[in-house]
Amino acid sequence: MLKKRIIAIVVLVVGVALGYMVIRSQEPNPPHFLARYPFRLGLDLSGGSHLVYQADVSQIAPADIDTSMASVREVIERRVNAFGVSEPVVQVQSGGFGAGNSHRLSIELPGVTDITKAEALIGQTPYLEFKVQSDTAPQQLNVGKGGIANIDVTPQFVSTGLNGKYLNQAQLIFAQGTNEPTVELHFDDEGTKLFAQITKDNIGKVVAIYLDGQVISAPVVRDAITNGVAVISGNFTPEEARDLVSSLNSGALPVPISLISTETVGPTLGAQAVHAGIVAALIGFILVGLFLLVWYRLPGLVAVIALALYTVITLTLYKLIPVTLSAAGIAGFIISIGMAVDANILIFERAREERLRGRSVSDALMAGFDRAWTSIRDANISSIIIAFILFFFGSSLIKGFALTFGLGVIISLISAITITRLFLKALPTPTNSKVGKFLFSSGFKK
Repeated sequence: MLKKRIIAIVVLVVGVALGYMVIRSQEPNPPHFLARYPFRLGLDLSGGSHLVYQADVSQIAPADIDTSMASVREVIERRVNAFGVSEPVVQVQSGGFGAGNSHRLSIELPGVTDITKAEALIGQTPYLEFKVQSDTAPQQLNVGKGGIANIDVTPQFVSTGLNGKYLNQAQLIFAQGTNEPTVELHFDDEGTKLFAQITKDNIGKVVAIYLDGQVISAPVVRDAITNGVAVISGNFTPEEARDLVSSLNSGALPVPISLISTETVGPTLGAQAVHAGIVAALIGFILVGLFLLVWYRLPGLVAVIALALYTVITLTLYKLIPVTLSAAGIAGFIISIGMAVDANILIFERAREERLRGRSVSDALMAGFDRAWTSIRDANISSIIIAFILFFFGSSLIKGFALTFGLGVIISLISAITITRLFLKALPTPTNSKVGKFLFSSGFKK
């Protein structure tokens, strides 16, 4: 018994210290390690920008649309991450039938309240595409210096299917002799095979390189290129070539996109939501704690302590993982507190039943835990399954709720198994029967 009490005291001290650090971590220059892990707030709490882009998938085969849209999402995520935007949310939205105009990209940029800056983060990502001269186009082209076609009237070009999706790396090089800045493209394995086939099938023809719909280079193919390297020589200045390399390495879009709507969320609304969430959580915790203390007395005090430790552990994990908190996420956290209380109530009610059968306090508490465990386990597993479904099939708003709710339920389940059980075993048994009856009675009735 002494060993259990010592462990319980150590756990309590660690929990108090951790709670102190969580509270102090929001102050300027706090003196502990949690200061390096601030809470991450979502768009609705911190303010920011919400942009919606329309993707043009008219030239994409229906079977490849989902893959192409996933590539667009990954490219834009890399792009905004490179600018240090905290926890951007980039989601593909699809609806309707066929390829049509049903594919959109929803982008949330927390902390970016300047719409012009938000557009620049996305819009600077280029759309790179290779097209080949069609059989119906004029066959006689004036070939200029370096084997580049001089296209006075652009002939008809058709897509080859080779675009920025297959790009591994772009780098700036300077041509030998002329010292002209050029951009060298290195394709991945699939792109290398595709480029080799394109150049093999179009010797003597023009393969035009398009960037954001404009021809920037139109070399005439002399031989098949099998090493997966293409060179863009578009009369760049060194600065232009360097910017193009930087943009291409951030990711060239596999499909073109166009901005169709923007929305700015002000930080004032976010501050109000944070304040309201904190107040709601505190009021809920205090009311639940008072109920547990009045109704279950000493075991209720144990439940309040376990609940406080659960809250501290959960908030610490939110900082360390980190979890992006939104208004919906705070709601999920508050509901998970209710789930944690539910486990304690089941244990205490089962313990009360055992006391009525004549068992001692310590035996009744342990038997109550054993009898309540299956109900606690099944209830929490069903909640975890619901959170899992909401997270993988819900919108960004639902995902925030599901993540905090599911994580909270898992922590509460572990808390019920370890912390509550440890504290119950460490409780002293009063020698005075009247005191014991009062401290361990459940409800107002004797």
